[in-house]
Amino acid sequence: MSYVPNTPEEQQAMLESMGLSSIEDLLTPVPENVRLDRPLDLPQALSEPDLRRVVTRMAARNKSLDTTISFLGAGTYDRAIPSVVPHLQRRSEFVTSYTPYQPEVSQGILQATYEFQTMVCQITGMDIANASLYDGATAMIEAVFVALGPGGRGEVVISTGVDPQYRRVLQTYAFARGFTVHEVPTQDGVTSLDELDAAVTPSTSAVIIQQPNFFGCVEDAHAIEAIAHKGKGLFITTITEPASLGILATPGEYNADIAVGELMSFGNPMSYGAPALGFMAAKQKFMRLLPGRLVGQTVEEGGHKQTGYVLTLQTREQHIRRERATSNICTNQSLLAIGATIYMAAIGKQGFRELGELCLRKAHYAFRQITSVPGFEPVFHNPFYDEFVVKSPIPVAKLQQKLAQADIIGGYALEEHYPELKDCLLFCVTETRTRQEIDTLVSVLKEVQA
Repeated sequence: MSYVPNTPEEQQAMLESMGLSSIEDLLTPVPENVRLDRPLDLPQALSEPDLRRVVTRMAARNKSLDTTISFLGAGTYDRAIPSVVPHLQRRSEFVTSYTPYQPEVSQGILQATYEFQTMVCQITGMDIANASLYDGATAMIEAVFVALGPGGRGEVVISTGVDPQYRRVLQTYAFARGFTVHEVPTQDGVTSLDELDAAVTPSTSAVIIQQPNFFGCVEDAHAIEAIAHKGKGLFITTITEPASLGILATPGEYNADIAVGELMSFGNPMSYGAPALGFMAAKQKFMRLLPGRLVGQTVEEGGHKQTGYVLTLQTREQHIRRERATSNICTNQSLLAIGATIYMAAIGKQGFRELGELCLRKAHYAFRQITSVPGFEPVFHNPFYDEFVVKSPIPVAKLQQKLAQADIIGGYALEEHYPELKDCLLFCVTETRTRQEIDTLVSVLKEVQA
């Protein structure tokens, strides 16, 4: 770590060592018109106790899920986290772990990552998974790069039922890399099969859907798979609500080529939208094309033949393949992946199924109660999982304000991304919501309507 001179004498010595006489001489290359010609407008310095009080008051202005009831989903989900998860996840061996290129001193983090990959394969029904990616959106982009190949050119067909933020990221990469994107509209909350069939051509490199989609509706994945595979394109499924895999068909069951998505809600708090956890799983034939890290299991040659874990298939990575690599990404979200691994191990196979059922039942109870309030109407009529869209009889902004006054975080306003859904809200009900909380929401809706 470099030393920063603090005293005037130390600063002067530093300047003289550089052949300068003053700080102004050091700043000569900086144009005068961009320099600040006045002191910084900062308050007077505070003592530590006073500063703590100021910061505490500022933090108290934030609303947290400890004091509010959230019915907000749209890609980030309020999930019950067993206490064992943070207890183990925060161990120094995980928090301070470095890139495990030296397996002889990294067996703990390598084994944990291997278990993460294994569990991702189990819940998605796919053959192989990597050691995580930045977030669901960039994981989807990495899957697109696999489909496009080294040339990076081609056409990607994507449903507008995919998270709007994911689609914006896709458009950004398409602009930079030179491939084209064709968006297929939805009909009654799900991808229009007729429009999709017309959009998929021999030049289509990838077909992307979200399951369940952004509206919470369950797509007919088997029908979409047949359309996606009528040419040579890959079928990519995006999953932002992984709890749905507890009861819905897995990507492997409906023959998806690559499954990507977001696992942050497994074992990791929402944290005001902070770090995410992208995952990617694929069929065996795409093993050497997967970006990022991949941990493998091996057995030592001599001695007791002990099991060991190593980073494998290094030829994928940027420091070897460079411009021939599918992707230049060479990292992952290991700490969040550890949290997700502990979470899945803690709830187990049966608990995973029960999680899916709880979300489904509670969401459908909330849907029935909300749509029984006069004026609040269902927008779509297709099956949904734990999110659903309701049209409000009053402007969304006013409704959300009323809900906030009752310490309820209301649904997600859809008009910004879907102008045709004016005054429509996307409600989410996970396993954390109680019947009493749902009934409280409904009672507020009745008061607002009255």
